[in-house]
Amino acid sequence: MRKGMSIAALAATMLTGLPAAAPASAQAQTATATPAKVTLTRLDCGTFKQPRDVGGFSDAFAYSNPPLKLPFVASCYLIRHGERTMLWDAGFAAPSEQVALPRTILQQLAELGVDPAKVEFIGISHYHADHTGQAGSFPNATLLIGQGDWDALTAQPLSPGVDPKPLANWISGGGKVEKVAVDKDVFGDGSVVILNLPGHTPGHHGLLVRLPRTGPVLLSGDVVHFQENYDHAGVPQFNTNRADSLVSIDRFKDIATALKATVIIQHDPRSLPKLPAFPKAAE
Repeated sequence: MRKGMSIAALAATMLTGLPAAAPASAQAQTATATPAKVTLTRLDCGTFKQPRDVGGFSDAFAYSNPPLKLPFVASCYLIRHGERTMLWDAGFAAPSEQVALPRTILQQLAELGVDPAKVEFIGISHYHADHTGQAGSFPNATLLIGQGDWDALTAQPLSPGVDPKPLANWISGGGKVEKVAVDKDVFGDGSVVILNLPGHTPGHHGLLVRLPRTGPVLLSGDVVHFQENYDHAGVPQFNTNRADSLVSIDRFKDIATALKATVIIQHDPRSLPKLPAFPKAAE
């Protein structure tokens, strides 16, 4: 008999050929292991200098009579999961006549003490340039991108509006890519889930982040662009699939209702006060 093993445990091992179960106290200790701390920090990834005419953001002409102009921002997000990090979206590449970009993502991460070489994942909601512009600053990160968007970026010939250059590191084979066809639980514990929301582009996704204090937070990508889109299920004229867009908006809103989530519409500055101002993080 092995030292420290009871007669009952030895009998169980002989009958089953398997080691006896761990004591209940050890099982309880494993089950109650401390979960990783999750935080969410909004990064400024560009702001349109002038309000945009949003008439084209409804194929039912909802914002055309009278014409509606709204301010637009580009948002990126740093998610910390214990010692692991993920970037969601990568904003504009550089300032321009239309776009102000006072600080790059790298400069903001430096203020937070985050080593860009250690960013494990970069999740891209979709392939448009205002969401991919600075992705190349993170060549070591695994790119998480919708399967439909990856197919569009690597197709020959390219469709109008599809620019693969910001993601050239991964398209050329220089970085690791995970093509996300449906939803993806990034860290395996349900705290950060990429949500399949096609329609704006073929492989468009949003993000669910469950925070211990704030609760669930939903990041929209471009499933909607501003609050009026969200309220009335506005579908932009330039979306790739109207039916998918409507289904995805419904799903996004249903998730928000079921989880009582904080909804962050990434282009709408009216969403900004819902999260702490940089450099503070939502917890």
